[in-house]
Amino acid sequence: MAASAFCLALLSCSEDKKSTLFETMFPDNEGRELVVVPASFTPDSARQLGHQLDSIFSRLHKKRGFNGTVLVTKYDQVIYKGAFGYGDFQCKDTLTTESVFQLASVSKQFTAMAIMMLKEEGELSYDDSVQQYVPDFPYRGITIRHLLTHRSGLPNYTYFSDELWPDRKVSLTNDDVLHLMAAHQPKYYFTPDKRFDYSNTGYALLASIVEKASGVPFDTYLQEEIFEPLEMTRTYTFRPELAVQNEGIVTGYTGGRRKRTPDYLDTVLGDKGLYSTVEDLYKWDQALYTQKLVKRETLAEAFIGYSPGIKNEEDYGFGWRLKQVESGDTVVYHGGLWHGYNTYLLRNPKDHSAIIVLSNVTNGSLNYLKELRKFLYPAQPVKKDEQKEKIAAN
Repeated sequence: MAASAFCLALLSCSEDKKSTLFETMFPDNEGRELVVVPASFTPDSARQLGHQLDSIFSRLHKKRGFNGTVLVTKYDQVIYKGAFGYGDFQCKDTLTTESVFQLASVSKQFTAMAIMMLKEEGELSYDDSVQQYVPDFPYRGITIRHLLTHRSGLPNYTYFSDELWPDRKVSLTNDDVLHLMAAHQPKYYFTPDKRFDYSNTGYALLASIVEKASGVPFDTYLQEEIFEPLEMTRTYTFRPELAVQNEGIVTGYTGGRRKRTPDYLDTVLGDKGLYSTVEDLYKWDQALYTQKLVKRETLAEAFIGYSPGIKNEEDYGFGWRLKQVESGDTVVYHGGLWHGYNTYLLRNPKDHSAIIVLSNVTNGSLNYLKELRKFLYPAQPVKKDEQKEKIAAN
């Protein structure tokens, strides 16, 4: 079942004006980054784009089994949102854009933001060693920056915990991960800063550092410093009672629609463990164009690549992947996959657009988002002057 809506609070563009700013809608008292809206982007064109997006996702639902929610923006405005399928296939409860999903690795950008906020407050430095916050941490030469950019070389806790954690009926915590590492010292993958290697362990450690630097639990810090100020009322961290309480949380399924339930690893936070909705993630997206959480220059560091050419000409900043799309624009994004949940959040700062997709069936349907990116950010024709320059250069 599909549901779509269009929120088109757009400024009207007169025929004699080439473009307009959202300046009158968004006064700069929040330090909001303004975007130029071309005259071609009208309520009618936005509505047409919304209809096209509805067709894309309806086809993805019918042909590829997409089950989830979606919200797409352009020039800060929601041009399409929809919900397809069920939150629980047994109960047949229909998804809405207020349905709550586990974010999986999309959680990492919030962990990185907490670190940036504490850095701006002078509570830590990116080049601090882990030992400054966890004195018995056995691996030397690793800094907060290495953890943020996946250059620590640390072993994956989801692997070594399988071997070292005695009772999987007992939940594993971030402190438990630290104790296992101190007691058993699983081998490095490589020495720090040698190369990029995606590390869930690094982001779990960052959550522990947030606790040490702030003096409050990680989940409390996120709630009080990020979710509440941004009015993200349906966003929170995992806790064991969520497994038995129905708080609008959808059930995760494998591709064969086998129900997945939380296990002992779900209580480790920082690398995953956040729950949210597409509506709340839109609030998050919009906040990143203001200075509500950190100054613009602080946030800019999150979008600098630290490992160029790691895969398919991608890079990685602080909790965000960086990639150039077909239009030539550089976007920042992150995907997630965990226990039946598949998630995706992409932001294009050039036109203040975003693609937010949350799914509770890991059947590979999100692999087709590449087609959506090509539709929203098509390759641009080469101008004659640029073509002459290229010919001359060759």
